[in-house]
Amino acid sequence: MKRTLWLPLVLAMVLSLTACGSSTDETNNAPDTETQDTAEPVNLIVFAAASLQESLNQAIAAYEAVNESITIVPTYDSSGTLKTQIQEGADCDVFISAAPKQMNQLDAQGGEENSEGLDFVDSATRLNLLENKVILAVPEENPKGVETFDQLAELLKSGEIMLAMGNSDVPVGQYTQKIFSYYRIDEAAVATHLTYGSNVKEVTTQVSEAAVDCGIIYATDAFSAGLTVVDKATADMCGQVIYPAAVMKNSANPEAAKAFLDFLSTDEAVGFSPLV
Repeated sequence: MKRTLWLPLVLAMVLSLTACGSSTDETNNAPDTETQDTAEPVNLIVFAAASLQESLNQAIAAYEAVNESITIVPTYDSSGTLKTQIQEGADCDVFISAAPKQMNQLDAQGGEENSEGLDFVDSATRLNLLENKVILAVPEENPKGVETFDQLAELLKSGEIMLAMGNSDVPVGQYTQKIFSYYRIDEAAVATHLTYGSNVKEVTTQVSEAAVDCGIIYATDAFSAGLTVVDKATADMCGQVIYPAAVMKNSANPEAAKAFLDFLSTDEAVGFSPLV
């Protein structure tokens, strides 16, 4: 199951490079070459959820290979941290959040979640880019034998395991809290059996190092870390894990930013389950 999250991405990168290379071969002529050689260099600053690091780095490499004047500078962190940095004036051309909430908080058209009246998002460019999955991962050899979310709920309530989860201000932690609500788990009551991470990478590391008995993370992070996935959360448990993306209004290169976002929204660049 895990392979399906990444193999399409690897193949897509190859297909993307091949397709773009073929197009270049067919249309190559002296004027085009001259234009490409003299194109003004552009640095695009992309803020993206930490869970995107491996897949987005591959997409960036593919894009830069056929757009030599473009250099993409990614910053990966929790969506909440990135949202705060944008709000405080950090340069950012494209923002990709691990949940709609952080994007809504920056978007004048974000509804009730835009409680501060912020207006940083070019709403016309916004799209739901990707879908990920919230999963239950265990360390090597699964010492506590955790196999399902149902079992996790019972073991947490009885105080028999240690679970790693994200902080409440980051999407992976918020999805975990929804799972707690689904199972009627009082987070405060089981606090001594919880450890936290400021982003999904920190939670993944705790599981990888067997510092905990299990952790709630994204499928992509479990795959990149080589962790065993024992269960997958359903939409009833925590909703869909949607990654919205948009160009920021303070982008220094809005056209180039939109072009890169357009590339990410094609089948050739998507590395997660396609949205339907």
